Amino acid sequence: MVTATLIDNVWATRKSEKLNGLKLMLAEVIGGSRKGERMVVCDVIGAGIGDRVIIATGSAARHMLEDDTIPIDAAVIGIIDESCETV
Repeated sequence: MVTATLIDNVWATRKSEKLNGLKLMLAEVIGGSRKGERMVVCDVIGAGIGDRVIIATGSAARHMLEDDTIPIDAAVIGIIDESCETV
């Protein structure tokens, strides 16, 4: 898992049919060795631009959608209200 800030929406006019109805967003990692890395994430919990979030990657992300055949590698699994440390 990583923490990130959602910085933009991502629209794709052509994509896998399995992604239809899913909200894609651009996230920037805010801590650790991956700080500054950007990734496209699937948001199923209703986060918005500017929110600090927790992101699961790999099979954990697909498990969040309860379908291991969906071609995603990162999913928002939580919105950070506050943290003990500044990352």
